[in-house]
Amino acid sequence: MLEKTYRHHETEARQYAAWEKAGAFACGRRPGARPFTIVIPPPNVTGSLHMGHALNSTLQDILVRWQRMRGRDVLWQPGTDHAGIATQMVVERQLGDEGSTRRDLGRERFIERVWAWKEESGGTISRQLRRLGASPDWSRERFTMDDGLSAAVRKVFVDLYKAGLIYRDKRLVNWDCKLHTAISDLEVEQRSVKGKMWYFKYPLEGSENKYITVATVRPETMLADTAVAVHPDDGRYASLVGKHCIQPSTGRRLIIVADAYANPEVGSGAVKITPAHDFNDFEVARRHGLELINVFDRDARLNDNAPEPYRGLDRYEARRRIVAEMEERGLLESIEEMEHTVPYGDRSGVAVEPWLTDQWFVDAAKLAGPAIAAVEEGRTRFVPEQWANTYFEWMRNIQPWCVSRQIWWGHQIPAWYGPDGHVFVEPTEDEARAAAEAHYGAPAGLERDPDVLDTWFSSALWPFSTLGWPEKTAELERYYPTDVLVTGFDIIFFWVARMMMMGLHFMGEAPFHTVYIHPLVRDEAGQKMSKSKGNILDPLEVIDTHGGDALRFTLTAMAAQGRDVKLSERRIEGYRNFITKLWNAARFCEMNGCKPVAGFDPKRATGTLNRWIVGEVARTGRRIDEALEAYRFNEAANGIYQFVWGTFCDWYLEFSKPVLGGPDGAAKDEVRATAAWTLDQILLLLHPIAPFVTEELWGRLADDRQTRLIEAPWPTYTAGHIHEASSNEMNWVVRLISEIRSVRAELNVPPAARVTLHHQGLSRKHRTWLEGDGKRRLGNAAQIKTLARIERIATVDGEPPAGSARFVIDEESFILPLAGVIDVALEAQRLARQVDKLDGELARIDSKLGDENFTARAPEHVVEAQHSRRAEAEAARAKLAAALEHISGNAAAGA
Repeated sequence: MLEKTYRHHETEARQYAAWEKAGAFACGRRPGARPFTIVIPPPNVTGSLHMGHALNSTLQDILVRWQRMRGRDVLWQPGTDHAGIATQMVVERQLGDEGSTRRDLGRERFIERVWAWKEESGGTISRQLRRLGASPDWSRERFTMDDGLSAAVRKVFVDLYKAGLIYRDKRLVNWDCKLHTAISDLEVEQRSVKGKMWYFKYPLEGSENKYITVATVRPETMLADTAVAVHPDDGRYASLVGKHCIQPSTGRRLIIVADAYANPEVGSGAVKITPAHDFNDFEVARRHGLELINVFDRDARLNDNAPEPYRGLDRYEARRRIVAEMEERGLLESIEEMEHTVPYGDRSGVAVEPWLTDQWFVDAAKLAGPAIAAVEEGRTRFVPEQWANTYFEWMRNIQPWCVSRQIWWGHQIPAWYGPDGHVFVEPTEDEARAAAEAHYGAPAGLERDPDVLDTWFSSALWPFSTLGWPEKTAELERYYPTDVLVTGFDIIFFWVARMMMMGLHFMGEAPFHTVYIHPLVRDEAGQKMSKSKGNILDPLEVIDTHGGDALRFTLTAMAAQGRDVKLSERRIEGYRNFITKLWNAARFCEMNGCKPVAGFDPKRATGTLNRWIVGEVARTGRRIDEALEAYRFNEAANGIYQFVWGTFCDWYLEFSKPVLGGPDGAAKDEVRATAAWTLDQILLLLHPIAPFVTEELWGRLADDRQTRLIEAPWPTYTAGHIHEASSNEMNWVVRLISEIRSVRAELNVPPAARVTLHHQGLSRKHRTWLEGDGKRRLGNAAQIKTLARIERIATVDGEPPAGSARFVIDEESFILPLAGVIDVALEAQRLARQVDKLDGELARIDSKLGDENFTARAPEHVVEAQHSRRAEAEAARAKLAAALEHISGNAAAGA
């Protein structure tokens, strides 16, 4: 017998252990089946589960459980990313606590220390994903620095280099002055800071006391200026184009160029060009052939390219002194307080410096061409499709990809330098030495490049490197290309695009046919979750309190395409109640003898009620399939929710109670068998979303199951499951009871009050549904009386009694005489006042939303909240207006 209360703490760990022990997640168990493959976006090995992970993993798990039950040979490929900078920082902090540094250990011993940390602490997130119920093939778990993946990385680098698609160049990169490495754009966070805009006068060459004024927020970079740019259409400066001005601190001649980058509306309209310390200026320099002068060292201190008085100064001290010098010389025209954006390293917390340095680059533009075509031609599609525009925008404006990092933890670049600096790029040191000997004619000393590769380089190979490439493995042949990638919009460029480029180049096929971009998880007010705001919901705490199924169901039900998830504890509690509702329904069925019956065919049911629920199961199953096919996860969740809570629990089981409580016989047997079959279908359809409770009930409600639920076949339904006449009849009965209940609630009819139901103009068919045919066919009057608290049902001709409420279903009138039960006139006045109040609120909201100042300046979540409140108020008004209409015209007579 099922316990009175569902205990998720006991169930979830036990069920997960049973699945793993049985090998239920393993691929390759159905060699004749069509494969279905998803690769998990590898979380950082340093990471812990957050709500973004929970949403992403839940949606993937729904797809793989669904496809597994549909008979596909499913591979959900798990693994973790070595997370170069993040992992190195974790271990460096440990060393710092011990009073040591990585340089004290040396590279080899430091890397050994990182591997030791990884073995001890690197599996945290994998264990946490198990708590969520994720079902990847853990036996195939990979790590981006394991031997196989490392071999793939070396081969890709060497092949791209020899194809001319990887090269070494001096270009601007995001330089982290604390970590002493280049970092990717994704590792840069833009912070809004209060600063100053300084306006400086640069003397015009050959013109005494004539100047051109430039504006800058970074005076320290003035020492690297090589030009001044003005807009080609800016008449103020047209006569100066091609002439020179003088940079005061260095005495350098700066050519004045016309370039559309200069914005006449910003600052003075003339912008100093510092190609070695600004990405936009670098592009201007390329267009005009300008010199690049680097004045910073790796610590962002002024180097020997700066005038002697500034050498060795920190950039901010240099800023202070340069401003003082310009002011002393009378060349500081003005200072303007302003707020502007400054890039910071997300790991180091220091301002990032655009820095000119030698790095390794991938010719991303050449690799992007086939990746763009794959999406344009529909071989890979984005869901929702608007994200394809983001992909195209990035890919069509792609820049060389800097893939080198100046850290120790990661894939060391397979490049060795000879005595004269000649580079040899080979998979191994032995091959590099052989190449050097062939080049020099004799053995030569080689020094390996100390840099490692960007973490995204190895991640870009994930869909095929995890399957054994470059070896021609059976897994690679069977499971590549994968089917769908589930990921967030923020890494479309950093990961999705690069997987597309690498997959097409090395495998000849796009790595996936669909890219599903899931929404962001925000707090209930629509704001980003962050520690500083104190609005984070920890998924592990939620699982402890409410269970993994409740969290999964909540995230799924709210994962509407194109709309962020606004998560709250209250919503999670609501879906936990749904899990409880299911448990209680199963317990009710068990207590009433509803057990699966061998050989039961639901299509052969004879009772109207049973035929109806069988048809509703079929319709629900089809809706779930259609929703999951279209990646409309919220529609799948809401479809099963409405069926379980509403159709099955609130209607079918309530309608069944008189039969189940009555004498034994064929009618009771059929209800029991149908209820048990329906409950089984619920467990099957719900399993991908809520796997723990469904697996528990599947095993507990029958003793002779042939398989675990996770391995049970997905249900299919035919037209034979739907009996239209029974569906029409029961849906009419449900609508009638629902309308009666609605009127009673709207008009504050006391719950215990039993009232009369009158009807007018009822068709013969509906009269039969209500009263029966006087022969073998029973009507539904008894059920309606019980569930709607009706004393009697009667026909009425002419005008209804005074003080009645009227409603219409299918153009047929129903009347509830309420005089003496409630004060009808008073209720009419109350409803009218509430309608007026809501009209006022709607007018105020419309005024706000119609105010361009409000919509332009208010935060997005505030505007969104106004739209949400408007929808709520409008729905409430419609409900009240309908209630008012029910008693309109009868209130006065009732009074």
